[in-house]
Amino acid sequence: MQWKPAALMPLAALGAALAPTAPVYAAARIYVSVEQAQRDLFGSQALTAFPVALTPAQQDEVRAASSVAHPFQGNRIWKAADGGWFVVDEVVGKHEMITYAVALDAQGRVRRVEVLEYHESYGYEVAEPQWLHQFEGKDGAAPLKLGKDVENISGATLSAKHLTDGVKRVLAVYGQVLRGR
Repeated sequence: MQWKPAALMPLAALGAALAPTAPVYAAARIYVSVEQAQRDLFGSQALTAFPVALTPAQQDEVRAASSVAHPFQGNRIWKAADGGWFVVDEVVGKHEMITYAVALDAQGRVRRVEVLEYHESYGYEVAEPQWLHQFEGKDGAAPLKLGKDVENISGATLSAKHLTDGVKRVLAVYGQVLRGR
């Protein structure tokens, strides 16, 4: 049998049809900077940097309260003139990090949650204000369970769960090290 390039043409055409014609990119969304979120959440109030270092025991307690495995980095915390707190944290969405901010009032209740950066190609609905509003008024005693007192988002389940756990983590940090300061 003699090789004939024309005989392979249907296979080549099939391969070309199945190959992607353009690269697939995951679009990072930067919604707001830390400084803009501070202004949006606290207006013109003075915010003072208040970095904290959690002890290993505190890290363990925060991890147990929130189910967020990676250690809390306490270098992005600010105290507001009215006694409130502004905390920037990160959690994994599905594969990529979600950077978010939680504004707490002086009693440790959530004023508001803002997504600052979202790097996944889907599931970005967790940054929508109508979904984030459900955290407002919650404190460390709130169960914050996805599908129970926090609505799930179809197609963004992991991002919704992890962001919910992240808010729980910030509330646990407030209870462990910020309350009364």
